[in-house]
Amino acid sequence: MFKLNEIRELVRLIDETSVTELNVEAAGTKLIIKKELGVAAPVIVQPAPVQAAPAVQQPVAPVAVPQPSADQPATKEDKQPVDDPTLHQIISPMVGTFYQAPAPDADPYVRVGAKVTDKTVVCIVEAMKLMNEIEADVRGEIVAVLAENGQLVEYGQPLFLVKLD
Repeated sequence: MFKLNEIRELVRLIDETSVTELNVEAAGTKLIIKKELGVAAPVIVQPAPVQAAPAVQQPVAPVAVPQPSADQPATKEDKQPVDDPTLHQIISPMVGTFYQAPAPDADPYVRVGAKVTDKTVVCIVEAMKLMNEIEADVRGEIVAVLAENGQLVEYGQPLFLVKLD
């Protein structure tokens, strides 16, 4: 079975090279990683041997900042565009489920306006039944939360926008 950090490293290597497909088989498990149009596709892990069946490619959904509804005033979070070059993006290092808090009844790790350091845990991304704490890796202020609690997030998807100190 492949370890999560091994899969992360393989996805990172594929993303940084011109290789578009990688097939690895070890210990009775086959790992297939495909990249399309320069974006790493979801990782597929299957028990070996595998019949020659095409892997299902799922497009990576574009990330949009939520827009306020008519009965909801615009907030600081709603005004920040994802592609603002003055803001740092905290991105998902893996495919998984985004959680803002350590438990369903707990307060979120961070909210809009929270000050963070490079070691501040900002969320959890659950992948393969493992809870992975995501750190800010920068010093600054959270200006937008771009993912919804319980939402499936993709590798490289922006999760937070941070105004750097």
